[in-house]
Amino acid sequence: MTWLANLAQQRSAWLLLSFSAFIFELIALYFQYQMGLEPCIMCIYQRTAMLGLLAAGLVGAVRPTNLICRITAFSAWAVASIWGYLIARQHIDMQTTTDPFAFSCEFEPNFPLPLHEWMPHFFAATGDCGNIDWQFAGLSMPAWMEIIFAVFTLILISVVVSRLIIKKSL
Repeated sequence: MTWLANLAQQRSAWLLLSFSAFIFELIALYFQYQMGLEPCIMCIYQRTAMLGLLAAGLVGAVRPTNLICRITAFSAWAVASIWGYLIARQHIDMQTTTDPFAFSCEFEPNFPLPLHEWMPHFFAATGDCGNIDWQFAGLSMPAWMEIIFAVFTLILISVVVSRLIIKKSL
């Protein structure tokens, strides 16, 4: 338990968070540009949540022993992983609903800044949310993303709870 609690004060752990999110971003771009799978708006939002995890890791790596830096990184990690999970869950519902009017799939992301215009190769949504173009082990892309974001969230909870337990026992 002490080992897990101390991870938050190690730069390498935060860099591992960033690196894993970066790898998932590269995989998303591979699916888009090498396999020809066009991302829908929900895919773009999940991609953005993954960027949030990457940023959280970088913030935590700046000064992992600084409380404010850690709290900021933990907060960004929580928002990104939970938001990504919820978006993936909603995307699965869009793909599995039998009611064609239950969901609508927008074509322009609802970002505070026009990222889809500034970097269309990364943020432009060109696919349909209801299409299941890829599956592995019987799970669609959003189902795998739901699992990935759930794992990121569980790791976050484990680290934070272990830190709180260790602090309380001191």
